[in-house]
This record gives sequence, C-alpha cells and structure tokens, in this order.
Amino acid sequence: MVRLKLFKSLLLFGVFQAISILTYMWLAIVGKSYALMVVAIVLENLCGGMGTAAFVALLMALCDSRYTATQFALLSALAAIGRVFVGPIAGMMVEHFGWAELYWWSFVFAIPGLVLLVCLQKRVNLDELGVVKQPTTKD
Repeated sequence: MVRLKLFKSLLLFGVFQAISILTYMWLAIVGKSYALMVVAIVLENLCGGMGTAAFVALLMALCDSRYTATQFALLSALAAIGRVFVGPIAGMMVEHFGWAELYWWSFVFAIPGLVLLVCLQKRVNLDELGVVKQPTTKD
C-alpha cells in the first residue's frame, strides 16, 4: 500500500473486493465444492483485509490531527451504518432471488463506490499529501 499510495490502493483493493464477491456467486451456481469454497473464503478475506487497510488509511487522512480520535470514531461508525440496513435487505433478496443473485447485486452495488472514488481522486491525493488545509481556530 505504501508503494501504491492511497488512491491507487483504494481503487485497486476496491476492485479486488468487488471481484472476490463473484467467487461466492460462482460457488452458489456450481453448488457444493469444498475447493471452490476455500478459494472464495481465502480470496474474499485477503481482498477484504487489503481494502480495510486502505480504508482506514483514508479515514486517518481525513482526520484533523487535533481531533483524530473523535473524528476517526465518528467516521468509522458512519461507515458501519450500511451493515445495519443491508442485512435485512440481503435476507429478503436471498429468499426471493437466491444466493447467486444476491452476490451479483453485491458486485454491481460496489461499482458506484469505485466510480465515486475516481471522481474524488484529486481530493484523495491532496489529503494524502497533507495539502488540504485544516480549519484553524483563532484565539
């Protein structure tokens, strides 16, 4: 990640995470396959770990050094809100459409986030370099 820098890491690892979801779709289509299940789990955990490392680096880059703990806690809590709402919807999708369809839509829903990241490339690069001016307080 250090070599790739923040933006490239976020984009590449995000693409890896999206693609790793497709291995679960493949498993759902193929059926019971121990080898494919191992591949899907290992790939998804590896890609998820890389994506999480890049995302934590982004959150830290967004934090003002004076309020790092508070801002990081709030940003990470905000990032976790999606899981609360997606869980019940995912269960209903599986019930109506099946696992393969759920994984396909999970992959598709990852694409807007990657597009948004590309749109915010300049901002991410500026944050990484510390160029973005942090608000200062006047005494």
